[in-house]
Amino acid sequence: MLSVLRSRAAPLADLPVDGRRLLAARALRLFAAGFVSAVLALYLTALELPPATIGAIFTTALIGSACLTTIVAAVADRVGRRRLLMLAGGLMALAGVVFAFTDALWLLLLAAFIGVISPGGGEVGSSLALEQAALAEALPATRRTAVFAWANLVASAAAALGAFAAGAAVLLQRAGLGLALVALFATLSPAVEPRLTGAPASRRWLGLHRSRGLIGRFALLLAWNSFAAGFVAQALVALWFVGRFGADAATLGTIFLLTNLAGALSYPVAARLAARIGLVNTMVFTHLPSNVLLMLVPAMPTLPLAAAVLVLRHALSQMDRPARESYTMGSSPPTSARRRPAC
Repeated sequence: MLSVLRSRAAPLADLPVDGRRLLAARALRLFAAGFVSAVLALYLTALELPPATIGAIFTTALIGSACLTTIVAAVADRVGRRRLLMLAGGLMALAGVVFAFTDALWLLLLAAFIGVISPGGGEVGSSLALEQAALAEALPATRRTAVFAWANLVASAAAALGAFAAGAAVLLQRAGLGLALVALFATLSPAVEPRLTGAPASRRWLGLHRSRGLIGRFALLLAWNSFAAGFVAQALVALWFVGRFGADAATLGTIFLLTNLAGALSYPVAARLAARIGLVNTMVFTHLPSNVLLMLVPAMPTLPLAAAVLVLRHALSQMDRPARESYTMGSSPPTSARRRPAC
């Protein structure tokens, strides 16, 4: 099994140093996200916050993520990806400190807004977009989907370990991981920055020019999908397992370890599937059955059955991620002056 994984991981073998650092940073960030998502709802409940307030904190976190991503899209090429990635890591650290040391609602809301808290335990915020753009800068189009698939496998495995570790740790760990991200992003070279040869800045809108129509329509579709996914964010699923079955933190950590590992192992399969049936078909034909499985979760009479169906759902629901990332990067004209093979 390990030899098969090593052979399939060949796309990562000759990544440049910056690419390896970006993957390490992504793993670290997702470890923190998986860790926090497994205990955040329980932590806020322990602060005696009502469910409506907890929902408001989650909503604020997602709105903040969207706002910061929009701002970053507009200024990334001028400010620099490395600086913005370091800033995101610093905000993450600050949010961890606030959540660990205060129960003041306005401070929690502010920290959730700026700190890119991930209620779902997955990828949110501007760091994802910046890391994808920086990673794509060093890749030919023919390798993009495979590398993104393995990058997502690394990230999801880290999120799984973070969720598992959450049963025995505290939110303050997030602050330390945020500072570690700042240090790691500081080592990136200027090669991750864009070398603009396309439309002048005056003709760009949020970093886009000729591709903005296609990307805009795709973004609306993803926004609708994310709206639905917000109802089953990992932190809310944790709260549901507690309310329905009385699950404790250790049980939740184990469940989310398995769900994230299932999603992680599906990414290389998604890359191979995309090579056979195309990026869009991969997104569509894996998402539909995953939604059916999601609807079956609340119908399960016992915790083991509900957890098993949830794990199966995650084995399919994340397969669209590398295809989606590759499609998005391939739909935008490259910023680099070098020529790349066509998709």
